[in-house]
Amino acid sequence: MKATGIVRRIDDLGRIVIPKEIRRTLRIREADPLEIFTDREGEIILKKYSPIGEMSTFARQYAESLAQVSGHAALIADRDQFIAAAGGCKQMMGKAISKELEEKIENRESVMATRGDKNFIRVAAEGMDEVANEAIWPIICEGDVIGAVVLANNELKNTMGDVEQKLIQSAAGFLGRQMEQ
Repeated sequence: MKATGIVRRIDDLGRIVIPKEIRRTLRIREADPLEIFTDREGEIILKKYSPIGEMSTFARQYAESLAQVSGHAALIADRDQFIAAAGGCKQMMGKAISKELEEKIENRESVMATRGDKNFIRVAAEGMDEVANEAIWPIICEGDVIGAVVLANNELKNTMGDVEQKLIQSAAGFLGRQMEQ
């Protein structure tokens, strides 16, 4: 564990303020849920909660199927990182999503684009610079955006179309409904 040198007091309601620098670094926003753990040494551990992260095994299997059916790389992300990756992009597991993707997810926007288009975005913060085509659809659960489904490839000629759009739309809808149960 890394010490920050920052000390905060608990107020009369039992609250503690997480410093802005730490919230910014860990990408914790207002109203983000945090899990609370304790260890044997009496330490309290706060962990950013990812509802879709609970389904990571299922999401990995779904990504594998999606990649196999579509012939593209398939990624499933929560609001911060990729929780599933298949089809030649397994190295992206656990990697941070880009600010642009985070913004698209937050705004509930879907994307179908080829590199050079005005709505083409970087999907990952690092490690996926060779993407030529992308299809992105937000995952919505009980009215809240919890992540996104992404298909990507690195062949300019192999553009995304209606089939890919329907695939990711179905995948996002299915994953969102699974989370509601």
